[in-house]
Amino acid sequence: MQTITQEKSFSINQAPVADDLKPITTDQRHVGIFAYMSMWLGDGFNIGNITLGSSLVVAGTATMSLLQTLVAAGIAIFIISVIFTFNDRFGYVTGSPYVIQLRLSFGKVGAKFASLLRGIPAIVWYGFQSWTGALALNQILKIFTNANFNNTAICFIILQIIQTLIALKGFKTIKVVTSIISVIVMLALSSIFILLVAQHSSVIQSKLIAVKGSWGLTFFSFIVAFLGNYTAIFESAADYSRELRPNLSNKYRGLLYFVPICFAYGITIITGAMLAAVTGISSPVNAMAQIFNNNIITMLISVFIILGVITTNSVANIMPPTYILTSLFKLPQNLAIMLVSTLAACSFPWLLVQNSSSAGLAIFIRSYSVFLGPMTAIILTEYYIERRQIVHLDSLYNDDKLEKVRWNAPIALAIGAVFALVQVDLSWIIGFFVGGIAYLILNHIHKEKYVL
Repeated sequence: MQTITQEKSFSINQAPVADDLKPITTDQRHVGIFAYMSMWLGDGFNIGNITLGSSLVVAGTATMSLLQTLVAAGIAIFIISVIFTFNDRFGYVTGSPYVIQLRLSFGKVGAKFASLLRGIPAIVWYGFQSWTGALALNQILKIFTNANFNNTAICFIILQIIQTLIALKGFKTIKVVTSIISVIVMLALSSIFILLVAQHSSVIQSKLIAVKGSWGLTFFSFIVAFLGNYTAIFESAADYSRELRPNLSNKYRGLLYFVPICFAYGITIITGAMLAAVTGISSPVNAMAQIFNNNIITMLISVFIILGVITTNSVANIMPPTYILTSLFKLPQNLAIMLVSTLAACSFPWLLVQNSSSAGLAIFIRSYSVFLGPMTAIILTEYYIERRQIVHLDSLYNDDKLEKVRWNAPIALAIGAVFALVQVDLSWIIGFFVGGIAYLILNHIHKEKYVL
């Protein structure tokens, strides 16, 4: 049972942080069960996950069989759901965001720098998703104008403006938008999945199902890749759970993650692998355009891609870095949202969406997992083992009672990252266990003082 105490000598309202970073009270939480599940359903149906699935196919043949892919995805989804459930509890009970949670283990200043390890991947993903959506929007406009229009950059700017306006309207608008879009995208991607199976079953059988594959390093590396695709999101689980309506048990919240992610993530990964196996093209947008050589179907698929991009970015890639910039520079939230959109445009997303980039995307995921693996272990260890879920919330917001940096956490993070670099294909798993154990040992050797 978690305990929260508040001291009378200091009011959180006096805290020198932006209002958006202060706790959300239970009566201010309006995201219900359906809307919350829709968020994760919509986030799972995204072009990045399809691209990750396509990376399973090299030179037209899958590196893992369909069975191995399903098992790897299943293991990853189970771990994702468990960590989500454990890590969302801080935000669900306190109403505080991830950047405040980091203060527990990293200190006041240390938390700001540590949060960049979550913010930077989100911004890169934001750019990647938006450019992919821009390719789809450009495809639609080319069809409408008989190829007289062909400018992905302009489409990218249009899409950035739309997503920024949605984010500026706040979490309530994001909730409504994602709830509606997730159902549409689910139906669209399920249709693509069925069409692929119905029309190309023999190719899928020979290039995806009948292959020998591997239960060795390749298998475990894809577990890490599948896991790493969500590690930045469950790392900041508090940012989402603080908006969820109260009085839901841990098991119930676990199902709110497991069911939609299992369904959506599973279908998108398999669809990506099938598209690449059938066409030999690793870019899902180009693969879909080739396999469904029909303007109407191409337009419908392009609309699905755009809607998926908007949903994914709204849930996973806009608000977390917005909170981080708000914490780092004490910016107004609206200004931080616009800055995040600008930074996403500067992340060279056009390079990541090239046909040759699906493998590079998997490498990118494993690379930031080097740091986020130990980071996740550290914040869970601090919250559940070191503090036993006891949080003095007033002190957490009181700069006078916070150490600038609590050094055990960054040292353990560095140790975990170094060991993870030894085998990047297994980066998250190695970093998680080494970082967590290192943090426990450091706390035993040198117990840092804290008043929280």
